[in-house]
Amino acid sequence: MAELAGNLWEFNLAKVVVVDVTDDYTLMQPPLPSALYPVLTETYIPRYRLIDQLPDAMLVEGYLYDWHEKPSDEMGSWYVGVVKRDLAYEVAERVLGDPPSAFI
Repeated sequence: MAELAGNLWEFNLAKVVVVDVTDDYTLMQPPLPSALYPVLTETYIPRYRLIDQLPDAMLVEGYLYDWHEKPSDEMGSWYVGVVKRDLAYEVAERVLGDPPSAFI
């Protein structure tokens, strides 16, 4: 009879660390290294087509996707930067005159 050794979930799921990058926009400062931002949550997401899923994923209520960083090795953590939705609306209104329909 066949046996499975090890934890298969480790190969099927990716650890995602969600960090708040709102201060970059409020203070108009250059980006920091990913590990220096405040962590909002850590979660696991299926690895399959992860890059395609991240921009649309609702990882933290009240925040919008900004960027992601792949891990340096296969088993490392992904970092996803998110911005407070209210600030994104405010910036969009200032720049465009109206919040984009994608935000609503």
